[in-house]
Amino acid sequence: MTNMLRLGIPAGSLQEATAELFRRAGFKITFNSRSYYPTVDDDEMECLLIRAQEMARYVEDGVLDAGLTGYDWIMENGADVREVTELVFSKVSRRPVRWVLCVPNNSPVQSVKDLQDKRIATEAVGLTTSYLKKHGVTAKVEFSWGATEVKPPKLADAIVEVTETGSSLKANDLRIVDEVLQSTPRLIANHQAYAEPWKKQKIDDIALMLRGAMAAEGKVGLMMNVPRANLKRVLTLLPALQQPTVSSLADESWVDVNTILDESIVRHIIPRLKAAGARGIVEYPLNKVID
Repeated sequence: MTNMLRLGIPAGSLQEATAELFRRAGFKITFNSRSYYPTVDDDEMECLLIRAQEMARYVEDGVLDAGLTGYDWIMENGADVREVTELVFSKVSRRPVRWVLCVPNNSPVQSVKDLQDKRIATEAVGLTTSYLKKHGVTAKVEFSWGATEVKPPKLADAIVEVTETGSSLKANDLRIVDEVLQSTPRLIANHQAYAEPWKKQKIDDIALMLRGAMAAEGKVGLMMNVPRANLKRVLTLLPALQQPTVSSLADESWVDVNTILDESIVRHIIPRLKAAGARGIVEYPLNKVID
């Protein structure tokens, strides 16, 4: 019988970003418009599209062996899962998303203490309730089915909402009172599944390749031929991820230099490398960088 890993892929806003990350990690995931079962070019994996909000619960229950979801939804569900690795990516930025407590700009509320006995709307009822309890505040926390930003002041005194850029909050005339939680995506696993040697190895291998794909983002490789006499000068120009690799060539008066650097500085550094004596300069893309 073929070993099989049941992997949850987050549906919705993170779906395409997740597929792109897996592509760079070496896995091709294809979504079918009417199916919740994406195909993947790995006979040992079975993928299932699940809302990120529900992922941790299904992984905890063993319906899935592993899955990707946010730290916020792990905490919201109080799920007992194995956090295998953190993956800092999102639909808009590479920063963590923030759950924030917000009120209208003209609200008298200045701190969470001012919300005693008030009404708060949010999709993250568990997170909000825990946050209020930590601050010794009792308030009515209502689940919001969407468009949470438009509920204050008539339908709620405050909201707890997720934000990446803050633009939607500003557009709805809201200000942030406090930060409730920062969240990043996580690869999580069911405890029992992770205790099985084959599944643990498979999950760890996936985590390694995903981290490698993320480490390579925004970086490129650069290789060039350099006269030995100019090597020291060239090396001082290279802000390498690690020490550049220097290899001898058939012509002992020349060496090959290979390094990794941020793509954003390539256009500035190549002219300086050429002026320092480097020749045959080649820039190449990177899919993965494994430490």
